Amino acid sequence: MIKEVSLMNIRSLANQGYSQRAIAKLTGLHRLTVKKYLENTNLPVYKQINRKDMLKPYKPLIQGWLEQQDYQATRIHELLTGEGFCGSYPTVRRYVRKIKEQRDRKAYIRFETIPGLQAQVDFGDFQIVGVDGNKIETIYCFIMVLGYSRHMYIEFIEDCTMTSFLTCHQHAFGFFGGVPTEILYDNMKNVVIKRLVGSTIQWNQRFAGFALHYGFKPAVTPPYSPWTKGKVERPIKYVRERFWRGYAFTDITRTNNDVRRWVITVAGTRIHGTTKEKVLERFNRERTRLSPIPSIPYDISERVYRKVYKDCQLSFGGNRYVVPHECAGTKVLLKVRDGIVRIFHDERMVALYRIPEEKGKTLAHPGFYRRLREDHDQIKRKYRNLFGKAKATRGLLKDGLQVEVARRPLSVYETLLTEEVYHV
Repeated sequence: MIKEVSLMNIRSLANQGYSQRAIAKLTGLHRLTVKKYLENTNLPVYKQINRKDMLKPYKPLIQGWLEQQDYQATRIHELLTGEGFCGSYPTVRRYVRKIKEQRDRKAYIRFETIPGLQAQVDFGDFQIVGVDGNKIETIYCFIMVLGYSRHMYIEFIEDCTMTSFLTCHQHAFGFFGGVPTEILYDNMKNVVIKRLVGSTIQWNQRFAGFALHYGFKPAVTPPYSPWTKGKVERPIKYVRERFWRGYAFTDITRTNNDVRRWVITVAGTRIHGTTKEKVLERFNRERTRLSPIPSIPYDISERVYRKVYKDCQLSFGGNRYVVPHECAGTKVLLKVRDGIVRIFHDERMVALYRIPEEKGKTLAHPGFYRRLREDHDQIKRKYRNLFGKAKATRGLLKDGLQVEVARRPLSVYETLLTEEVYHV
């Protein structure tokens, strides 16, 4: 039996003057089928076939298994086969999916926060065309949303490193003019190292120091619970549709300038669907409830440790850097940010270099080796022992060449010169 659409197509072709044979060729149907439906003016009637539910006797058994363990449909099908079930796997899969959807259906209560209490942070990924015009590359969108006003700070970045992550926070605090009491995150590695027994969380130490410096309390959502962070999940979709779709990307700097202007002129002036107020009007009430920003910014540089070799050099990023000779044999701290590497020894900065674009370079301040050559104590330590052949003469050099000999009067030597000495 054909569908109604095919029937209407047959009759339309017939009204245009096509023969039954031509209609059959155009529609892919048999000529007798075309003839049948042209002669019958009524629409096709489909009869419902009551199929026997082979799974019905086993449904209580499946429900009991799923209450005990979260079995996959493949495992349920294996267990049913052992019980004598002869049906197919897709039949079992459809029923198991239906049960799990009903079991996992969740409801939650929307909550609102007081001004300045909470912000939410998330990332979104956006695709751009690379410089060569062929390769598709990914950039990331950092977004922080204030819970009361829904005012947003948005910044596009090229990577999701810890330095970029913390830099975006600093920029957001400056944009809002203050720091919220609490910031909510999902379980991202920049925030949480791992969850321990119970509700204990092992925080990323670098992030924890940052939060302590700015005085906000970090909080994380339960695993697999994105709805608890809905105030920032929905704005990412809003940014995709209202800002990004149709936007001509050229570079990160220009895009960030454009999106900040858009946040003020478009997103900030809209009447929010939940609060029923303009975003910036609510933000003016929330601004005064934010905590002040510390006068000294937190040092968010990337931090790595390196050992200094005997030649007063260390290796980092495919290049070698010379440091003062006092650091030889020790570990030093490297703070890297914005293409600059600062080297610290015992909490004192001992060197600063700009990272070259090429690899395999050796960078040195001329004064470091000059100071080594002028350090007499270092020279004494370096040459305090002699090796090789010099070891045999070490005592002579140490005690001198003064040898005690017997003293005789000169007349004795004169006698020896005048005598004839014969050797037998």
